[in-house]
Amino acid sequence: MAFLSNFPKAALQIQLKSAGARCFASTTTQSSKSKKTLAKPNVRNVVLVEGVRTPFLMSGTDYKDLMPHNLATKTLSGLLKRTGVDKDVIDYVVYGTVIQEVKTSNIAREAMLSAGFKDTTPAHTVTQACISSNQAITTAIGLIAAGQCEAVVAGGVEFMSDVPIRHSRKMRKIMLDSSKAKTTGKKLQLLWKAMSPAVWTPELPAVAEFSTSETMGHSADRLCTAFGITRLAQDEFAMRSHKFAADAIQAGLLTDVLPYKVPKVAEYITKDNGVRPSSLEQMSKLKPAFIKPFGTITAANASFLTDGASACLLMSEEKALSLGLKPKAYLRDFVYVSQDPKDQLLLGPAYATPKVLDKAGLSLADIDVFEYHEAFAGQILANLTALESDEFAKKFLGKSAK
Repeated sequence: MAFLSNFPKAALQIQLKSAGARCFASTTTQSSKSKKTLAKPNVRNVVLVEGVRTPFLMSGTDYKDLMPHNLATKTLSGLLKRTGVDKDVIDYVVYGTVIQEVKTSNIAREAMLSAGFKDTTPAHTVTQACISSNQAITTAIGLIAAGQCEAVVAGGVEFMSDVPIRHSRKMRKIMLDSSKAKTTGKKLQLLWKAMSPAVWTPELPAVAEFSTSETMGHSADRLCTAFGITRLAQDEFAMRSHKFAADAIQAGLLTDVLPYKVPKVAEYITKDNGVRPSSLEQMSKLKPAFIKPFGTITAANASFLTDGASACLLMSEEKALSLGLKPKAYLRDFVYVSQDPKDQLLLGPAYATPKVLDKAGLSLADIDVFEYHEAFAGQILANLTALESDEFAKKFLGKSAK
């Protein structure tokens, strides 16, 4: 999935496999005038006003006793507090999530109500695997571009600390049948079935593709092999990423992060807890996590299971300017792509990037900043290799060159 946005300098924002909606931010000079030079014929300008998120924490840590809507509620209330926009201005709320909490299946609605929005504000939740929050944002863009809404909050939430764990299918059938049983004999028969140890084995949610039964880590390992990405190259890139993240936190650059107060905990949570700068020597000691013993993906060069939420405020340009708000970005274009889930599961950016650029009449050379979600260091390196390859462009993209 790819996004094209206008910043002070041209910047392409591309996100894939993101746990939460990473919103766009940049500094612009405030103006009450519409940016006609950026406009498309007969299409409304859609702008990003602001984006916020909770700290992203490794699952099973400080958020573990919460529910996902608690985190989403914080981002909704924090977003409006930061912008000064009244809740009544919001026409619609849409959130993305991968694994739904069964009690709050429409988490956008539940979080919105918990945040004090009026109950007449519509809300819905979308899912598209790990780009669910991106789908939420593009849904919001569509609502605004079509003239259905003027102001939409789009976001994402994921909570891996408490994923739904089901009884086995056999046990579920016994429980459903028992609710319909009329006679004592039938109830005793079902009770006897329930005493079998085989029916008590729970069904755990698989962190794997349903169509291939393969985890993303396994796919990443095979992708790295196909593109010749070494373990050392992955570790070096991951070390670089963690250093950048740590430096950004230290310098106070992550201004989109909202401090979060966990009940019965004295201190506020103010930063991500998965940033772990290390050394190549330490990283080299870790064993392969997926394909053993020869794989190259380890805990050090892969992302972690996360709890967190985010939200961004999108408006029509006219609405934002009428409220005296300063757009941080103009959202220009987006595309979605799909590939073979077996061999190209994590190769989306290499397909989406050229496609969105072609759609906008731009080339790689026109863009100053590319941003990809780093699910695995090797995934990024494989995609960058593909983007730089004339052979890949000819064979898979139908282009004469990259």
